[in-house]
Amino acid sequence: GVQYSVRQFVEFAAAELGMTLKFDGEGEQEIACVTAIHNPELKCKVGDVIVKVDPRYFRPTEVETLLGDPTKAKEKLGWVPEITLDQMIVEMVANDLDQAKQHALLQKHGYSVAVGKEN
Repeated sequence: GVQYSVRQFVEFAAAELGMTLKFDGEGEQEIACVTAIHNPELKCKVGDVIVKVDPRYFRPTEVETLLGDPTKAKEKLGWVPEITLDQMIVEMVANDLDQAKQHALLQKHGYSVAVGKEN
């Protein structure tokens, strides 16, 4: 029952990592660049492009807004959210950061690590 944009989600995740982003452009030309770094451990620098729009992920019949209604799940299953979006982002970023550190350590010691990266 709460709605956030993809842009907001990206901004929240970037803030959790310790960086500030600025979005420029529109549609398929939109990008997000680093404008400030608040975490000295980050390997990126101001001006780096962190996000690019990829038209492969557009839906054929894109809609302007999507908002789920959890009422039925609450009534029929007794489901209630256990964490907030902020808490979920903290967990997701921490997990991804741990994995990145593990991959970096393995690579440093000569191991080949398969990392999913889209071009």
